Amino acid sequence: MPDSSSPVREPDFAAMRLRLARLRQQRGWSYNELAARSGVGRNTLVTLENGKPRKEDGPPETHGTLLTWYRIAEALDMTLGELLAPLQPHRSPDTASTEQT
Repeated sequence: MPDSSSPVREPDFAAMRLRLARLRQQRGWSYNELAARSGVGRNTLVTLENGKPRKEDGPPETHGTLLTWYRIAEALDMTLGELLAPLQPHRSPDTASTEQT
């Protein structure tokens, strides 16, 4: 995790949670439907969307794994980049490609 003097910005997981919820709801899918289509457990999907541990005494908030997000993107028929774009709201697809050197 970058310290306060780091030029690296923190990812916007709140925006990511909102994006996942909207995409699922736009399709009219329940957690069970997305779980069946993605192979990601229902409880994991709930935790990813609400950002809270499943139990008060459970493990801390999870941000998921790359494999989890890949499976969700495939189920939603979108690229991983499209799905994860809210993590970097300060970048547009064009900006990311032109800033690489």
